[in-house]
Amino acid sequence: MDVNGKQYVIDAMAEDAWRMFRILGEFAQGFEEMADVGKAVTVFGSARLEPDHPVYRKAEALTADLARRGYAVVTGGGPGIMEAANKGAYEAGGRSVGLNIALPHEQAPNAYQTDKVNFRYFFVRKVLLVKYSTAFVVFPGGFGTIDELFEALTLIQTKKIKPFPVFLVGVEYWRGLVQWLQGALVRSGTIAEHDLHLFKVVDEVAGIPDEIEAYYGSGHHAGFNLPW
Repeated sequence: MDVNGKQYVIDAMAEDAWRMFRILGEFAQGFEEMADVGKAVTVFGSARLEPDHPVYRKAEALTADLARRGYAVVTGGGPGIMEAANKGAYEAGGRSVGLNIALPHEQAPNAYQTDKVNFRYFFVRKVLLVKYSTAFVVFPGGFGTIDELFEALTLIQTKKIKPFPVFLVGVEYWRGLVQWLQGALVRSGTIAEHDLHLFKVVDEVAGIPDEIEAYYGSGHHAGFNLPW
């Protein structure tokens, strides 16, 4: 290898080493910031839904109720459903946590955060969104929302984390996805029938706080049943 080639390898190794330290730093900061968060519910959903959208208002109402019951609310910190969830908790006097990440078009921290943690790396942020959660509530969303949903389901399915309630809000919105899981994955044997009970699909959010408390109060953490 010539001198220029050796220099390139050395520079690449140095760059990777510094990247590793930045990643470790983000984990350390996140763990420190979240250490006292207590029982928390993580909320996902589209960054593109406006405050006049009924799903936005539904997320806001849910997290206000959760905050009044002593739950912290954790989101990705951005606009849309993330803003709605933070706003509901914030205005109800609860702890409202935003795990923010810089994106070119959509992500700017919303104004309703009592705790704000900034991330550069998606995968570090994803660890924090799961690690401190006692439940997931997933509102209609796009690629990022679906990515977080399947990340959680995979970790629960493979027993890498303790199981916790996962709610998908919007029966009609999620119907096609769930029918595909039933018709393609279960039928082909790539997931088991009982894997469909790792989540629950609902239209109304008013009962979610009670279901979370009942889930943990039951002791055996029973699975969910689909609404169809």
